[in-house]
Amino acid sequence: MSRWFVPISAAGLQENNDWKSRILKEIEIAIENYVPCEKLNCSCHKAVMEEDLSVFEKGINKHQIAQIQSKGTRYQVIKGKLYRDHNCHFPARCAGVEHYLTALAPKLPNLEVIINTRDWPQLNRLWGHLPAPIFSFSKTKDYYDIMYPAWSFWEGGPAISLYPSGIGRWDKHRNSINAAAEKWPWKKKIEKAFFRGSRTNEERDALVLLARLSPDIVDAQYTKNQAWKSDARVQLLPTYDIGKLDEGLRCSNSGQRHDKDKTVGAARAAHPPVG
Repeated sequence: MSRWFVPISAAGLQENNDWKSRILKEIEIAIENYVPCEKLNCSCHKAVMEEDLSVFEKGINKHQIAQIQSKGTRYQVIKGKLYRDHNCHFPARCAGVEHYLTALAPKLPNLEVIINTRDWPQLNRLWGHLPAPIFSFSKTKDYYDIMYPAWSFWEGGPAISLYPSGIGRWDKHRNSINAAAEKWPWKKKIEKAFFRGSRTNEERDALVLLARLSPDIVDAQYTKNQAWKSDARVQLLPTYDIGKLDEGLRCSNSGQRHDKDKTVGAARAAHPPVG
């Protein structure tokens, strides 16, 4: 089978090596400093909550709320009932958020909160953004965003044929995922990279195209949900076939954890459900 090789300039190669060295160093430091957490009453996440909220110890003002109105969806709890702005960037994700907030509302005081349902955080410290209390499910230490559990614990995850409204109910999926992981231990995996995901940006095109050229080393396909479509060449690529999902369990490097007929984004599995 023929393979394509793209020449890389000396400057590009050096930049790639520098980036690789930095990432590997960060991984080494994280592994060295890792301390297993006792999973009692969400105590594993206490430090994250305290750090994210520490910047607001002196209070929150109207100006801070105003600066994030356009960055998320506004929710209010008034006399134990939950209210939301009419507009929501991702309705399915909002539905997952509202499942938990509705259950919590009777126990909460009157409040107003802005929740970001996008995949990326909003307020970067290094870019000069001012702190404001916006909740995001994904962030790094460089952002002021406040971490919250992902909506997909109930619904609003990747939309595939078996789950057209989006994968949810992680309380059930985590059991089937663990069973599938036991079925395919590391020693039984084949040496092949595996990826299923939407085309959120063009950077993923290279991987999907590589899979067509070298299917012996990469199995990568796009799903249909929330895909960004612009390049006709990539739109012609086959989208995700639900019947072949279980094949990914045999791969040694999977873009997502999954079992037969189910897929779960590994990054979002880290946060527990609310309530």
